[in-house]
Parts: sequence; C-alpha cells; structure tokens
Amino acid sequence: MRQASTRPAIAITTGEPAGIGPEIAIRAAWAMRAQVNCVLLGDAAFLALTASLIDPTIQLAALSVQALRNGGLPQFGPARIAVIDVPLGAHVVPGVLDPANGRAVLATLDLAVEGARAGWFDAMVTAPLQKSTINDAGVAFSGHTEYLAEQTATAQVVMMLAGDTADDALEPMPLRVALATTHLPLKDVSAAITRAGLGRVIDIIHTDLKTKFGIAAPRILVTGLNPHAGENGYLGREEIDTITPALDDARARGIDARGPYPADTLFQPKYLAHADCVLAMYHDQGLPVLKFATFGRGVNITLGLPLIRTSVDHGTALDLAAAGLGRADCGSMEQAIRTALHMVSAQRASQR
Repeated sequence: MRQASTRPAIAITTGEPAGIGPEIAIRAAWAMRAQVNCVLLGDAAFLALTASLIDPTIQLAALSVQALRNGGLPQFGPARIAVIDVPLGAHVVPGVLDPANGRAVLATLDLAVEGARAGWFDAMVTAPLQKSTINDAGVAFSGHTEYLAEQTATAQVVMMLAGDTADDALEPMPLRVALATTHLPLKDVSAAITRAGLGRVIDIIHTDLKTKFGIAAPRILVTGLNPHAGENGYLGREEIDTITPALDDARARGIDARGPYPADTLFQPKYLAHADCVLAMYHDQGLPVLKFATFGRGVNITLGLPLIRTSVDHGTALDLAAAGLGRADCGSMEQAIRTALHMVSAQRASQR
C-alpha cells in the first residue's frame, strides 16, 4: 500500500483499441502526470507505438501483470507512465472493431478491480469501450456499470454524471445528475421505480456524496416521473404512490432529499445552486440537460461500489479514430482523472 502523501495511483483502462480510448488515455495521463501516478492498462506494445506517434517525448514503462501481483506497483516518478501489459488478441485497425480483442478489453477492467481491491490503485478511470465487441467475443456484457457491480458483488449501484457548467447562458457551477433507472426501455421505467428501490438509490447517493465527495450534509433534489410531476395525480400517480413516500422515508432517516419537482423546470440555476445532486427518474430525463451544459467536460461516476470509478461522458468515436491521431479531445478523460483524484482525497479525509 502506498503512503497517503504520495501521488495517488489511478488505473486507466484504455478501452476499445480501435476507438479513441488509447489516444485520450495516453494524452490525459501524460498531461496529469505531475498530480497523479496514472497507470495505463492495455497492450504495452500497441500503447507504446500510439504514444510515439502522438508525441515522441512521452515515456512509457511496461510491467507484466505477474510482476504487479508479485511486487505491487513500483513508484515511478512523473517522467514516465507505467503500463500494465494486457495483450490484445489481434492487430488493431483504427475504426474497425474486432471481436478477437473483446476479452482483452474486459481483462483490463478485471485487473483494475483487482488492483483497487488489493491496494495497488486508489481509483480506476475507464476509457470508452464497445459493448458489441465484447458480446461478439462470447461474453454477455451490458455495460461498465453493471459489470463492475457484478465483479465487486455490489447489490445496487447508481449512475451519476457530473461536470462544471460553462455555457455562457448558465452560471458556472458543479452539476451532478444521478439516475434512479439506467438503460431501460421507457415503457419499463415506471414498474422499475419502487418505494424501497428509490430509497436505496437515495441512500447510496447520500453516503457517497459524504464519503467520496466530502460533502458534510448533501442536498438532493428529486424529479417526478410524469410531466409536471404528475400534476396532483391527473398526469400519473407515481409521484403520489411511490416517489413522495420514498422521500418521506429518506427524510425520516436524516437525509435532505426534496421533491418531487417537475423535471422541465428543476434544471435552473436558482434551484441547482442549492443542490449537491439531482436525482432523475430515467436516463433521458436527466442526462440531456447535463450533457448540453457540460459535454466534453462531463464525467460518468459509479456510486455504491467499494472502489472509486469514473469515466468519460462519450463513446468510442470510431470515425475519429479511423481518421487518424490528433482529432480526439481528451478533455473529458482529464476531467475524469481530476474527479477521481478529488474523490480519493475526500475519501482519505473522511476515513481520517
């Protein structure tokens, strides 16, 4: 285990090799090397070649998984970046998916989880991957969030996206949006929202805002499900029968959870200035607002895990990868690393 005074070690999985993940991971790790001991997880030879094409001054130092397991993570200074070698199964053609590489991509996630739990890494940051490549490799895979929950035996996790608003039409402020449900067809959302389930989501948000973000008394604003938050039952009863009782329960547990508010009017500075997180009922209720306000600077965070995990707010961008290096923006990856660093510091403080 490293001493708390050293640069935090953050594992960065490099994602789908045919996408922009390897490039943005290398660029962001190099840019952040003075503050963070970034450790890339991926094919060492492929990453070394990519780094040399990005900038010949970037220095990588390869380690085997076995060396990591035997001796832990060496203390490299900021002059070079460690790479834990997870070999690919096939040659990479930028922009072209190959199922032969699907299991190697998954192996980087497994290694990041192993390392976080063993104390080699203080947190993990994930570059975008292509779900279809892993499924085509013969492994059922629905996404990072669900897979990490399964690998850590976590009964329930919560997806939250966060970023600093910087649009000229908005007051710059931290914006965090968590989801009561994630990747569900809209027709299934209402049945998936239960009083007990919503209570568990609120508990997870409250706990992680305190322990991983250092917010002493989190304030959570909760949307309704229906237009106008159901308008007293005329547009649906979910607010009356499920959401309001769940909020009453949360407040009885000492949690500052307020609502339900109409989603179309909640996302205004006058409300958000008094909130640490907004809990939306479904994916496309909360995330379009956040991505409009923060795209390119947004971060995906998985709450409820026994480790810290952040990610970018975008996909593999195969078209950009196919067009060649230098076109991808690594801003979201840099912000994901900064967010993980902040969460590590807050968690250390809460443990003290």
